[in-house]
Amino acid sequence: MNLLQQFCEQWKTGQYVLPGQTVLLAVSGGADSMVMADLFLKGGSSFAVAHCNFGLRGTASDLDEQLVAQWCSSNKIAFHKVRFETRVKSEEWKKGIQETARILRYEWFEKVRKEYGYAKIVTAHHANDNVETLLINLFKGTGISGLHGILPENGCIIRPLLFATKAMLADYAAEHAIVYREDASNDTDDYLRNAVRHNVVPAVQQWFPNAVASVNESIERFGQAEVLYKKAIEQERKKLVERRGNDYYIPVLKLRHREPLATIVYELLYPFGFSSAQLPHVLNLLNSASGHYVSSSTHRVIRNRDFLVITTVPADTADLILIEAVPCVVHTGKYQFSFSIQSKPETIPADKNIAYLDMSNIAFPLVLRKWKTGDYFYPFGMKMKKKKVSRLLIDEKVPLHEKEDIRILECSKRIAWVSGIRPDERFRVKETTKQILVVKRTENAIANHKT
Repeated sequence: MNLLQQFCEQWKTGQYVLPGQTVLLAVSGGADSMVMADLFLKGGSSFAVAHCNFGLRGTASDLDEQLVAQWCSSNKIAFHKVRFETRVKSEEWKKGIQETARILRYEWFEKVRKEYGYAKIVTAHHANDNVETLLINLFKGTGISGLHGILPENGCIIRPLLFATKAMLADYAAEHAIVYREDASNDTDDYLRNAVRHNVVPAVQQWFPNAVASVNESIERFGQAEVLYKKAIEQERKKLVERRGNDYYIPVLKLRHREPLATIVYELLYPFGFSSAQLPHVLNLLNSASGHYVSSSTHRVIRNRDFLVITTVPADTADLILIEAVPCVVHTGKYQFSFSIQSKPETIPADKNIAYLDMSNIAFPLVLRKWKTGDYFYPFGMKMKKKKVSRLLIDEKVPLHEKEDIRILECSKRIAWVSGIRPDERFRVKETTKQILVVKRTENAIANHKT
């Protein structure tokens, strides 16, 4: 069975789209995507073409666009095109050229798909691409999730040519005189994928001529094994991980008895940005003292007494905020603080997240800031006995990751309230008090959404 027959047989199964639906082909002008376009044309499928000009190769990029445009015009195929300032975006986003180009093209493909009602976006990834992806993931240490290679379908993106090798596509292009353009950058080893393609895969094929086909068969089995693997990991997650607000608690003693320990720990922490290289450091936390932690770019896992606590890395917020007038609301990352002046109620409710302060002792501007070593105050209920804030936090058993979110309300260089803990005796509401300053701390809805 030739390539066109195999393609048509697979497409007719309805695996990807319903009969009569129109798809959007991503066509660069290179051999693979031009062969794909020819297969769709001869197979009688309903499709349109999208082309991205990244402006990275000067005239060559324009000639690629021209080739695809002419092919679509000759075959009466709807053609969509876009030109990106890729280098400008790369600098703006602080990302590599390849990653920037990938983000730009897929965002634009999806925009076109929605605007014109196309069922799916189709790319020309093939069996060799699949092998290269598997090898790159394996070398990077992405775990079993990286062994499934390129997914045949991922949301609205489909890859119907994964069954075909690069050699099969090249033979088809030669046999049917497919016109295409060579991208000179593909001949260099400047990009990781090119280096693997030019050096690793050919070396393997010297010893295993059928390596591409064999690895793709294994990839299919890995994908099936991954389904079972994920079910087992999800069961472990339900047994071990407890969500408390925005944080996640894992009991150390219970975790130590799980097998295989390293694999389970890796999978529990991977969604929070931790890498395989950090795994030994995380495992060391199982035998460390409270306060030790390991950080990813977005989270920390902290040893806190009998638990590992996964929490977000504190947002970069101002160390000091001036409160010049009330009412007002200020945000400090995890929390927001609302300030208001009220008449003294008959009773003062007990709530650690609300401070009721005698207005007669308040002088503006107030200062809301992070607590620091050396801070001290006179905790309410301790009859004017002085205490360090750091000692109070220890006595209250405040976990390390929560200490970073504690804010001090300061008035005339005196601490009026240690937020979420206790107000200062000097600012307490007395019988003679007529008005009170009410300061309420609540979890910031913006921070919760990000989490």
